[in-house]
Amino acid sequence: MNKRIKSIIIGGLFGGTVFAGIMAGFDYSDGENFKIWRFLWNFFFFGGFMCFLTYYNLKKQSKNEK
Repeated sequence: MNKRIKSIIIGGLFGGTVFAGIMAGFDYSDGENFKIWRFLWNFFFFGGFMCFLTYYNLKKQSKNEK
C-alpha cells in the first residue's frame, strides 16, 4: 500500500470517528440515547467526505510539486 492510499484511509477513518463521536456526544448532552445507526451514518458520510478531501488535497500538492 503506498503512502497516498494510507493517508486517504487514515484521514477518512480519523475524521469520521471524531465527527461521529462529537455528534454522539451532542446527542448524549441533549438527553437522547446512543443510536448506532446514526453514529454509523455520521461515520461513513463524513469519513467518505474526508477521504475525498484528502485525495483532492494530495493530488493538488503533487501537481504543485511538478
